[in-house]
Amino acid sequence: MNKHAKFATAPSIAYHEVPATLETVQWGAFDGSVAPVCTIASGDIVRIECLCHHAGDAPDYLMDDAIRAIYDGIPEDQRTPGVHILTGPIYVEGAEPGDTLECRVLSMEPRLNYGVNFQGRWGLLDKEFDSQEHVIVYEADVKKGTAKALFQFPYDSPPERGIPGRYTKVPTSERKPALDGIVVPLRLHFGTAGVCPPSDEPISTVPPGVHGGNVDNREFVAGTSMFYPVHKKGALFWAGDTHFAEGDGEVNGTAIEAHVNATIQLVLHKGTRSKNPILETPDLWICHGFSEDLDEATKEAVLEMIALLGREWGLSREEAYSLCSIAGDLRVTQVVDGVKGAHMAIRRDLKRG
Repeated sequence: MNKHAKFATAPSIAYHEVPATLETVQWGAFDGSVAPVCTIASGDIVRIECLCHHAGDAPDYLMDDAIRAIYDGIPEDQRTPGVHILTGPIYVEGAEPGDTLECRVLSMEPRLNYGVNFQGRWGLLDKEFDSQEHVIVYEADVKKGTAKALFQFPYDSPPERGIPGRYTKVPTSERKPALDGIVVPLRLHFGTAGVCPPSDEPISTVPPGVHGGNVDNREFVAGTSMFYPVHKKGALFWAGDTHFAEGDGEVNGTAIEAHVNATIQLVLHKGTRSKNPILETPDLWICHGFSEDLDEATKEAVLEMIALLGREWGLSREEAYSLCSIAGDLRVTQVVDGVKGAHMAIRRDLKRG
């Protein structure tokens, strides 16, 4: 049992804990040169702590001692080339390039009951808002399954490149009420998660891709599974950038960015299932497409679904294309990460014979 394993109740399934510490997180990159923080067998269950990179916007609400130690312990020049904090990597025994790794989300719960929505310059309507950035802090009520805004304030962006995780100093007097009477349903999910990319160089956490990464699919909640194509030995799985809630598109630049503890089960499947990650919910198959051109991203999502329907139900390309048009839902996952994301969803109960 590795140093992060907590206990095992059966020879075939071990339970592991991977806390978020200076030794288990990296800021800004999927990097295959990083030594695994945990080694598991297929089917093992892992409790993994995931942190958001916006805690500095309201540290009095979004930081405990362990989180502050990470923010203070990772120099700003090492938070690169992306922006997100990832926990991992987790090495899965027997995983080889060409296999598929399934991440089953068993449960998710907030570490702290607060999150941040940051209106960024990378948002869809940046010019319409004169490049003014803005912060709204939310509080979650887990029992009610909702979140409400606590306060808001304009963010004075530094003239140089924004540094992820910087502390924002805003006097309490400048915090104004926000979204009076509005209640947002909680949808705790992974914004960024995935396996090691095929590249031998560190890859930014910002764009999604064949490895997963910053997919930002709000359907990736407890009770669902994401299937990732494996590109490196051991798969090397990371997770982070967790959210309390998000709308399709994530149009102003972020979701409700928050710290979440997740319990997952990583299951290895031999053989390739798809080019891009596939999300499976109790009701849906969801295929993804990624491109800097949103039109190309939508085409790729539909092509991925056509291929999936051929494999799963034996449909011809023409039959699958027809089904996508009459029963599929084509959605915009996000438009704010450079590489845009689209996804096509099909109900799994359409085939009943």
